[in-house]
Amino acid sequence: MKITYSELPGKNPRFFMILGVLASIIAIGLGAAFYMEHSGHYVTGMSNQIVWGLPHIFAISLIVAASGILNVASIGTVFGKKPYKPLGRLSGLMAMTMLIGGLAILVLDLGRPDRLVVAMTTYNFKSIFSWNIYLYNGFLLIVGIYLWFMMERRMTQYYPYAGFVAFIWRLILTTGTGSIFGFLVAREAYDTAVLAPLFVLLSFSLGLAVFLLYLIVAFQSTGRPLGDGLLQRMKKLLGVFVAGVFYFVAVYHLTNLYLTNQHAFEAFILLHGGIYTVLFWLGYVLLGTVAPLVIFYHPSFGKTRNAVIIGSALTVLGSISLLYVIIIGGQAFPLEIFPGKEVIESSFFDGVVSSYTPTLWELLLGLAGVSIALIATVLGTRILPFMPDTLDDAVVNPQLD
Repeated sequence: MKITYSELPGKNPRFFMILGVLASIIAIGLGAAFYMEHSGHYVTGMSNQIVWGLPHIFAISLIVAASGILNVASIGTVFGKKPYKPLGRLSGLMAMTMLIGGLAILVLDLGRPDRLVVAMTTYNFKSIFSWNIYLYNGFLLIVGIYLWFMMERRMTQYYPYAGFVAFIWRLILTTGTGSIFGFLVAREAYDTAVLAPLFVLLSFSLGLAVFLLYLIVAFQSTGRPLGDGLLQRMKKLLGVFVAGVFYFVAVYHLTNLYLTNQHAFEAFILLHGGIYTVLFWLGYVLLGTVAPLVIFYHPSFGKTRNAVIIGSALTVLGSISLLYVIIIGGQAFPLEIFPGKEVIESSFFDGVVSSYTPTLWELLLGLAGVSIALIATVLGTRILPFMPDTLDDAVVNPQLD
């Protein structure tokens, strides 16, 4: 299998139009971040009850997707699946750019971005957030070395070892992201070890769906051959990941239903939680799980390229809906200050479901982070040869293991 790589053409007017649109969104997002920092977070929908809002959904989605996108390269390197090897360069690049976009949102949402220096120089190793400083920076470093070994002929012999290290690190990183919530014992929605593997499986499905969408758009817009056989193989794998995420979500909720003290929370999410119930059943279960599985495995429509596009887009929608329910819905449910104790309740939100309505400023900041990831990917493929010249089935041979 002889695969050549080249940079994206830079003289195409469409290329400059895409850059202009993405740069405009980033500029608007930076303006929104400045407005929120200057005016205070009261201009957002967040409060002292719900401190993680829509920007954090965007950020965590990008971080989780970054880990999952690198899985494409790992399948070729670690598991030796040859059809995936030509995708390794683009997979590594997108993993880095998605993580950068997600971290950019978190930095801009700090209120005081300069305090990032404190987080980078003063560590509390009892805090999972301090661990993540190492995990995120280590991910960028390891994937950068992985790409160097992949693209430099003199380092080819070390390429499988770098791929193995990157694979293990990305599992640790996603486990750390899920543990941010799993280690929070104060919230009934969190405080469970199942959130760590749930986030790992979620990264597999979300990352592969995002990668497929970008791959199809990039190859079609540049006129590069992209075989349907390869897409069908990746589509089937995505279907397995979508089903795997649903399994862990089912285990999470069935476990809570088994525990008597969790019944109130489960009733809130599954029955009368308003937007959270709608997002769970309609956004995640129906549109984000059932619909993609039906589309992917439909005997006729499932074999088309449109099925891959629609199913991948619905998977992304379902993943974001699930994160919204877990993160924001978990904060909205009333906080029990003294579990198992009878206390005199005050009028300060005791036993009250916290309300949250995202504002335009939060949406603009989140879209800016996505645009940062996309513009970095586009510029990266323009400067260095990350894109294969062809992924035609006759060249890639998707049936080859």
